[in-house]
Amino acid sequence: MKRLNQVVFFLIISIFSFSSLKAQNLNTDFSSIAIGNPTLQGNTIYHSELQVFTLKGAGENMWFDSDQFWFVFKKIKGDFIFSANVEFVGEGVNPHRKLGLMARSDSDANSAYVDVCVHGDGLTGMQFRGQKGENTDEFKSNVNAPQFIQLERKENTYIARISKDRQPLVKVAEKAFNLGEEVSIGMFICSHDASVFEAAKFSNVRIEVPAAEGVNGYEEPSPSRLEILEVATGFRKLIYETRDHIEAPNWSRDGKFLIYNSGGKLYKFDAEVMKPEEINTGFAQSNNNDHGISFDGKTLAISNHVEENGGNYSIVFTVPIEGGTPKRITEKGPSYWHGWSPDGKWLSYCAERNGNYDVYKIPADGGEEIRLTTAEGLDDGPEYSPDGKHIYFNSTRTGMMQIWRMKPDGSEQEQVTFDNYQNWFAHPSPDRKWLIMISYPPEVPAASHPHNERVMLRLMPVDGGDIKVVAFLYGGQGTINVPSWSPDSRKVAFVSYTY
Repeated sequence: MKRLNQVVFFLIISIFSFSSLKAQNLNTDFSSIAIGNPTLQGNTIYHSELQVFTLKGAGENMWFDSDQFWFVFKKIKGDFIFSANVEFVGEGVNPHRKLGLMARSDSDANSAYVDVCVHGDGLTGMQFRGQKGENTDEFKSNVNAPQFIQLERKENTYIARISKDRQPLVKVAEKAFNLGEEVSIGMFICSHDASVFEAAKFSNVRIEVPAAEGVNGYEEPSPSRLEILEVATGFRKLIYETRDHIEAPNWSRDGKFLIYNSGGKLYKFDAEVMKPEEINTGFAQSNNNDHGISFDGKTLAISNHVEENGGNYSIVFTVPIEGGTPKRITEKGPSYWHGWSPDGKWLSYCAERNGNYDVYKIPADGGEEIRLTTAEGLDDGPEYSPDGKHIYFNSTRTGMMQIWRMKPDGSEQEQVTFDNYQNWFAHPSPDRKWLIMISYPPEVPAASHPHNERVMLRLMPVDGGDIKVVAFLYGGQGTINVPSWSPDSRKVAFVSYTY
């Protein structure tokens, strides 16, 4: 469930695009340079389909008071979150070859800098030169050879984080450096041997600009990135970026298009055309991000805000998938749709009645609503499993927001997740093997699912087992509120944000 957002347009530089590296694809304003004038100059190749950078470079070392390495960078001011999946190419010659993400004051060999650095032998840490010309120092991590690294700046404080084997991020170090208002941030490779080249791949490269202090995302919603996640590999592909604030993509049952909401309207996004098209929802022009497609692909359930009885309430309607006049389903509000039953006979939703939010269901043609949960606190996000045997939902009844499930009649309510994260919106895959959910850090209040947070998308076997992180991103509200699996259960659509 959510409040209705008002769209605000922002004049920002578009960070991602789809041309060649020479034409600055993926990120604008990226340049390549050999820092410290190594004997062998490097090069950069960008694979536009996979959106992967391959850096090839040399350099004697990155240590003491001077550096030699290959650097692909852009200049940026203010706060940022810079992330990538990383891997060396080949066995390598020197075990001290290095790759990583860096923020650097300038392009001089003895520049002040801070990085997240992974060595060829797995050693990982935050390396830094606090002042120009000083010797390099480092904070070592007890986690070796991570696959995901992140460097964040908050004013003059830099934070290094890493993840290995799809586990949550671990903080390596946090330290204040005065590198200047404008810094060069980028990817690097160093062979640690002036006579040889080494190579590294950087995928899922993201630069996110977080909200300014006090911005909650409702009054000043962020620009948006529509992404496709391949769950088996963790590769993310950015398919659309817009200055508009968009939310909650549904994948069509035939896999040919996505549906999302923006500014109170619903849009169809055809991945071939790469352009959104407004869906005719008649008088329903205040739709929020709780919407979804029936299992037969013919009908769209929407949650539209209605002015009545002295208030503004979200009401569930249905409309033909191609658009048309909405049919009102719930008489009472607020009601926030979240699930269709596989046979098309029922809708499940979160609703506030008498001061408490619970899970309800109602016949798809309308009628008497049936209350399914009665626990104190918030029960939200009810979604039917594809076999119709369960309804998955999230609940604060334990004090943390955790995933639960129950029979469609509300019986046999059982907890599914038990960890120290605030877990929301578990979506079962069409093949009934997986649940994907969005997880907030534990310090976020259990009943809150705000915008503008560092969050995780996590994957769990539907019958229980280890939960793996499949994406780290800046988002939250609007990222993955509703069903968003591809029909073949291989991919998930979601939205990430940046200011």
